[in-house]
Amino acid sequence: MAACGTYYTKHAKFHQLFVNEQVLEADQLLEKNKRSARGKTRLLYYLNRGITHHLMQQYEASNQFFEQAYRIYQDFVAHPVDSVLSFLVNPTVTEYRGEDHEILLIHYYKALNYLQLGDLSAALVECRRLNIQLNQLSDKYTSANTYRRDAFIHVLMGLIYQANYEYNDAFIAYRNAVEIYQEDYQRLFGLEVPTQLKKDLIYAAYKTGFYDQVDYYKHKFGLTHDPSQEPEGGDFICLWNSGLGPIKHEWHINFVLVKGAGGVVNFVNEDLGLIFPFPLGDDSREANQSLSDLHLLRVAFPKYVERPLLYNKATIHVQGNTYVLEQAEDINAISFQVLHERMIWEFSKSLLRVALKKIAEYQLRKQNEVLGTILGVVNFATEKADTRNWQTIPHSIYYTRMRMPEGKHQFSFQAKSSNTPYLQQSHTFTLHIYHNQTVFYPIHTLDYLAKS
Repeated sequence: MAACGTYYTKHAKFHQLFVNEQVLEADQLLEKNKRSARGKTRLLYYLNRGITHHLMQQYEASNQFFEQAYRIYQDFVAHPVDSVLSFLVNPTVTEYRGEDHEILLIHYYKALNYLQLGDLSAALVECRRLNIQLNQLSDKYTSANTYRRDAFIHVLMGLIYQANYEYNDAFIAYRNAVEIYQEDYQRLFGLEVPTQLKKDLIYAAYKTGFYDQVDYYKHKFGLTHDPSQEPEGGDFICLWNSGLGPIKHEWHINFVLVKGAGGVVNFVNEDLGLIFPFPLGDDSREANQSLSDLHLLRVAFPKYVERPLLYNKATIHVQGNTYVLEQAEDINAISFQVLHERMIWEFSKSLLRVALKKIAEYQLRKQNEVLGTILGVVNFATEKADTRNWQTIPHSIYYTRMRMPEGKHQFSFQAKSSNTPYLQQSHTFTLHIYHNQTVFYPIHTLDYLAKS
C-alpha cells in the first residue's frame, strides 16, 4: 500500500516541515533516513540536503551534498541505467536520474554557496562546469521547440565573470543570455529580456572596449544608459528565489484496444484523440490474441501540479531609492515544458509496459487461473507513473543590481502578491559594500498560493 503513494506523499512530513520553514527539523528527518542516501532516490536525498544546508547558511556542508549529487549524476552518465525492469514493473524501480534543469541548478546553488563564502575562484569553476552542462544540453536537443538552452544560467555566469573583472567572458555570457531570451524564452515561457541584463551587456561591452557594440545595443534596446557615467562604488546583486517548484503527480487514461491489420493492436482514447499502434507482427499470434482479447486498459502517466507563486513582485529600498527585482527564470514553466517535450515517449513507454504485463497475465491465466488472477492484481497495484522530482527548488528566480557607494548600507526587501495586495513579506539587512567589489545576496521565500 505504501508503494502506491506518490513521491510527495511518501515524504509529506519532510515537505510540510520544509514549507513551514522548519528547515533544521526537515534536515534532521532526512538525516535519520539513511536508506534514502543509498536507495533509488539517493540523488534527491543529496539535492534536498544541499538545499536545507544552504538555507541554514551552512554553505560548505551544502556544497558537499551538492557535489555528491553531481557525482551521482556523472555516474549515471557514465553507466546508463538498465531500464528493462521499468517496462516489466514501473519506472520507480530504477534510480531517479534527474531532469536537465535540475542538474543545472546544482551548479547554481554551488556557485551561490561559494559566493557567500567569498570564494570567487571556486564560483568561477562552477561557471565552467555550467558551460559544459549547457553545451551538452544543446547537443542533446536540436529542435527549437525544446528546452535546450538556459538563459538565466548564462546571466549567472555573466554576473560572476563581471565580479571577477573578466569582462570579455561576461559580455559573451550576457550576449548569449539575450539571444536565448529573445529566441526561446519569450516564445516558450513568455519571459522578456530583463532590463538589468540589457544594461549589464552594454556595460560589459564598454569595459571590454567593444564601443561599436555599446552603440549597437543601446540602439537595439532603446536605452540611453551611458556605462561611462557609472558612479564610484561597489555593486550589490540580489537574487530572489521565490516560491516552490511543481510537484509531480500521476494521472490515468483508459485506452480501448482495437485490433488492426498486419499484427498491430491500437491503443485508442477518442476523448483525447490519442491513437498509439502496438506492432506485434504477423508471427506473434499468441501475443496478438492476448491483447486483442483485452478491451480496456488503464495506464498511468506523470504530470506536474503547479504551486502558484504567492509573492510575484519584490523591491529593495536603500538610500531613498527603490529597485525592482525582475524575473529571470521560471523554473515552474521549464518543468512543464520538459515533461511536455517527452510526453510521446512517456505515452509509448507506459503503454508498452502495460501491454507486456497484460500479455504475461494472459499467458499465465491459460496455465493457472488463480496465479493469473494474482498476477493481474499485482499488475494493477504496480501500475504507476514516476512521480519523483526535486521539490525544494524555487518556482522562479528574480534579480537586480544596484551600484552603491562604499560603506555600510541598510537594505529593505519587500515582497508583494499581485493577487492579494495586502499580503506582503519584508525584512531588512545590513551589508558592507566595498569599492569595485560585488556582493551577492540570496533571498528565499518559500510561500506559495495554496489551491482551495
